[in-house]
Amino acid sequence: MEGNKKSIRRVAEEYAMLTIATLILCIGVYVFKFPNHFSFGGVTGIAVVLGALLPSTPGFITLAINMILLVLGFLVLGKSTGIRTAYVSVLTSVVLWAAEYIFPMEKPLTNEPVLEMIFAITLPSFASAVFFNMEASGGGTDILAMILKKYTHLNIGSALFLVDLFIVIASCFVFDATTGLISLCGLLAKSLVVDSVIENINLCKCFTIICDKPEPICKYITEELHRSATLYHATGAYMQNQKTVIVTIMKRSQAVELRNYIRRNEPTAFIAITNSSEIIGKGFRGFN
Repeated sequence: MEGNKKSIRRVAEEYAMLTIATLILCIGVYVFKFPNHFSFGGVTGIAVVLGALLPSTPGFITLAINMILLVLGFLVLGKSTGIRTAYVSVLTSVVLWAAEYIFPMEKPLTNEPVLEMIFAITLPSFASAVFFNMEASGGGTDILAMILKKYTHLNIGSALFLVDLFIVIASCFVFDATTGLISLCGLLAKSLVVDSVIENINLCKCFTIICDKPEPICKYITEELHRSATLYHATGAYMQNQKTVIVTIMKRSQAVELRNYIRRNEPTAFIAITNSSEIIGKGFRGFN
């Protein structure tokens, strides 16, 4: 029963995070991307281009293409990823479609295209990074990028760039050169932002602690921070005295607590702290 409660809570937290990220994506796309004809790639980029050529609205085009690519996602990426991606894709399509009727935008929000481009890049890129980190996607060409990542050695930023490049080139012909060049800059920035956000989301702190009294520190790590550690016995090169080396890894918020605890209670301890965004094992990622 306790396990079922934890499982339900974890799923609820995941979908709450997906919902928040989807709303952030929709704000960036509808408020900043659509009115300026920015085509950074993705289904929304296709929708911007086709919206200028067809009588349909970008919101309806986004919905139609997402439904087609969702089937591909289920077939290639599996049920778990497919369900999350389906949720995000449907919610994105519905919100964008509804926004066209509730809050129609006939012109850009401001007269500053560069400022709007920044928001059009960062908001959807942040949302996409959250999706990818949760083994989901925003649907559309993100699905194609995840397929490329699965079957090649490309990271997700490079895969997104290759998938979306064709759409950016098309925008150069459908709109003017200025829009095309801005879209190209946006595509380059989008790839960098996605990789950077994913890395920061997963960032952990690796501690190497050299001390004389390891027991209080280990007790704090296991009982207060609910992490574990590995101990080594070492000999100092200068004084030849015996030391204990504690190696532990934890999230950034916990790292601050541990650092402050050691400073207060073991001020003579030597601490080396390094960053890592790829920790695989129990309590972290990739452990079944």
